[in-house]
Amino acid sequence: MAPTKTVVLISGANRGIGRGLLSIYLSKPDHIVIAANRDPDHATSRSLLDLPSGDGSRLVIVPVDATVETDASRAIRKLHEARFIDHIDIVIANAGVATVYPRVSEVKISDLQAHLTTNVLGLVSLYQATLPLLKKSGKGRWVTIGSSAGCIENQLPLTNAAYGPSKIAAHWLTKRINAEEDDIAAFVIHPGWAQTDMGNHGANAFGMEKATVTVEDSVTGVAKVIDASTKESHGGKMWGHEGELMAW
Repeated sequence: MAPTKTVVLISGANRGIGRGLLSIYLSKPDHIVIAANRDPDHATSRSLLDLPSGDGSRLVIVPVDATVETDASRAIRKLHEARFIDHIDIVIANAGVATVYPRVSEVKISDLQAHLTTNVLGLVSLYQATLPLLKKSGKGRWVTIGSSAGCIENQLPLTNAAYGPSKIAAHWLTKRINAEEDDIAAFVIHPGWAQTDMGNHGANAFGMEKATVTVEDSVTGVAKVIDASTKESHGGKMWGHEGELMAW
């Protein structure tokens, strides 16, 4: 009897943290890794096919634009109807944007709305689309890639009135998911201020040359946290990429 494959879905998997995590899980044996990317035909998406895969593992790229409400449900339905997957073990909600860093007094409503659309509404759409298959796993884990920018108790002394509120909402929703679903472990992981395009753009905006954590260190730590997680130990909490428990 063929072993049951571990199914991992990662949104925003064509670059940065998403790509790094995809590479880690694809290299493991007997995994199906689903890359949910806005444009599967983009060069950054197509290049994922060149990544090494573990024995019995396979990569699937599906079109999911976080700003389109029906994209996630359409993609999951097609995979399920084709009998390609009958469960999902891990969803890593990684897709997100951070483009401007204004003061509250200066933030444009359109910028705030754009961040909320991708970082919050996109997260909810992905969760609702994957929930039935996560429940079939029996050990489903929902992982939100969060940010210290979305902390209240330890709010960073930086202007961030578009991205910050969106991450606060994403954190709240994740904690609520864990409370609502007895058989799913839902938690947030802060990947550190990673040296992705988005992370370095933010660092430049605040006068820094680059972010502080390498992508390799970030994703290696994030994957270790995920792999060690259970609902009892990790559910409803926020973790750092080095395994430290963080305050909301």
